[in-house]
Amino acid sequence: MTTEHVFPKDFLWGGAIAANQAEGAFNVDGKGLSTADMVSYTKTKNYSDIASLMHRSSESIEKALQDPSAEGYPKRYGIDFYHHYKEDIALFAEMGFKVFRLSIAWTRIFPNGDDAQPNEQGLQHYEDLFNELRKYNIEPLVTLSHYEMPMNLVLKYGSWKNRAVIGFFERYAETVMTRYKDLVKYWLTFNEINTTIIEPFTGAGIITDREENPQQAAYQALHHQFIASSLVTKRAKEINPEFQIGCMLARMLHYPATSKPADMIQCQFDNQMNLMYTDVQVRGSYPPITKRFFAENDIQIQMEAEDEAILKKYTVDFISFSYYMTLISTVTPEDYGVTGGNLFSTVKNPYLEVTEWGWQLDPEGLRYALKEMYDRYQVPLFVVENGLGASDVLEADGTIIDDYRIEYFRQHLGQLKEAIQDGVDVMGYTSWGAIDIISASTSEMSKRYGFIYVDQDNEGQGTLKRFKKKSFDWYKKVIASNGEDLS
Repeated sequence: MTTEHVFPKDFLWGGAIAANQAEGAFNVDGKGLSTADMVSYTKTKNYSDIASLMHRSSESIEKALQDPSAEGYPKRYGIDFYHHYKEDIALFAEMGFKVFRLSIAWTRIFPNGDDAQPNEQGLQHYEDLFNELRKYNIEPLVTLSHYEMPMNLVLKYGSWKNRAVIGFFERYAETVMTRYKDLVKYWLTFNEINTTIIEPFTGAGIITDREENPQQAAYQALHHQFIASSLVTKRAKEINPEFQIGCMLARMLHYPATSKPADMIQCQFDNQMNLMYTDVQVRGSYPPITKRFFAENDIQIQMEAEDEAILKKYTVDFISFSYYMTLISTVTPEDYGVTGGNLFSTVKNPYLEVTEWGWQLDPEGLRYALKEMYDRYQVPLFVVENGLGASDVLEADGTIIDDYRIEYFRQHLGQLKEAIQDGVDVMGYTSWGAIDIISASTSEMSKRYGFIYVDQDNEGQGTLKRFKKKSFDWYKKVIASNGEDLS
């Protein structure tokens, strides 16, 4: 089969970042404190359990609340995208981006979450940013909630487990969607919504050591996020019927460790639970598997009378997801070695290479995931995160030779091309990240993903000068050829 002219002519090529990892300026122009501002940098090389690095205890949060500085809290200073966005967007345009995925910091719009009026300085900042993107004909793809929420909502209301937060999120979403109704077409409600269960503080602001039953609190918070996503989808269509609303999942594709029936059943269950989130947001109801799971784990979700109808009526237009690695399912994990991963560890797959952060590289798994999800849902798919974190080296002449990243993208985009040939409807692809930013999991700078190098170290020292990596020109060529030239 020919490999030419595979990608649709309107395919959305681009890159992605998150406000809490890039913007910085945590106390500028009226911004309030968010959950991401509580996350300190921990020096470690033990990446076997990423979720533990993201976890925040009551003690650590109290310490962070008392510290007015950004020192030791990398997400408070980011890469100062807040002040460098024009320079960075010009570089994205030079690469040929058709789309740029970013998030709005909720606390720039409503600093406390329950404020009577929005912060005009925050609203104006994003209006200026979106206009800058439009100047280069780059479509914004905007995530409303990306690993952050106002700390005031955590402390005053108990985070997303309190149903009152739904209303605060609705008001925030309505405010920005109304303001930017002519500037933004593509919206995502919650980033990697399954993180609420994997790491509840990161996903939903739940401080687990304050909960009698953290798992119950996490699933209650998740339910409220599902309802909020549906209600925001409803309101979005009223504001602008042309809006396209998507959900976002951290795709955790599982393989069985063996063909032993027990491993196969465990693998099936793990995959069903990973797709539970998209089942709710696309099909409009909790899948049957959850009834038994909730009963066996003593999880009792409190629902209002209208909740099931809300979920069923207001489903999303497309599915977006992140893909970094695959995992292994087995009923006897003690028989195998363990490697690190995206949010949680997994049994080692002997057939896959592993990054220095313990992530198992599986390009073919992207094709598998795309085919499986499209067969299941029959709605457009959007790969909005995929990339390689590596320790890049800035040479004396200002170059960064990242052939390993080029090879990573070449293999993954090759499998994306195969999936499209298989008949999968893929809207676009935004690499993670477009530019080096603070790591979501480890809060370090040395774990670099971008096509653009930022001169800053793990302690926040550096000039913040931007340098093009070798992969910059390679991706530029890929976009210019609409994916035909991956050489």
